[in-house]
Amino acid sequence: MVIIGPVAIAKNGIIGGDNDLPWYIPEDLKHFKKITLGKTVLMGRKTYESIVARLHKPLPGRKSVVITRDVNFAQRNDVPPEVLVFHDLNSALDALNNEDIYVIGGAQIFTAAMPRAEKMFITHIHEAYDGDVYFPEVDYNQWNKIEEEPHEDFTYAVYAKK
Repeated sequence: MVIIGPVAIAKNGIIGGDNDLPWYIPEDLKHFKKITLGKTVLMGRKTYESIVARLHKPLPGRKSVVITRDVNFAQRNDVPPEVLVFHDLNSALDALNNEDIYVIGGAQIFTAAMPRAEKMFITHIHEAYDGDVYFPEVDYNQWNKIEEEPHEDFTYAVYAKK
């Protein structure tokens, strides 16, 4: 199953800026870890690079899958052999067809994966932020909100495709 997120989205649709998160919300980082630990996470090259820049390694305790057009990406020093590298989304999804795949960014990967997604984990941040990466438009009429957990500055929500 293809799952979008967990992803935090600001009130104005921003999900990133300067290849990083424009906010620091410790509760949301814990929420992300709780949902994705032990799972397969799929991301684009820029998202992978932002994680490695912050942690100095891929996300621990998860199978990392990176989509990139760079044919030499897998040979880079910062890409350990356990990171799976594909050059298009369909190849990755076909290779991982019996797994739950959590798509964690960035915008191009979210856009490409959305038609195949069956579930979304979204943190709706109640404030607008500056940034340069937006979450793609979502037709929420095609989704049922199946869980909601409001907090003062954000709301966790889980959606299932109708």
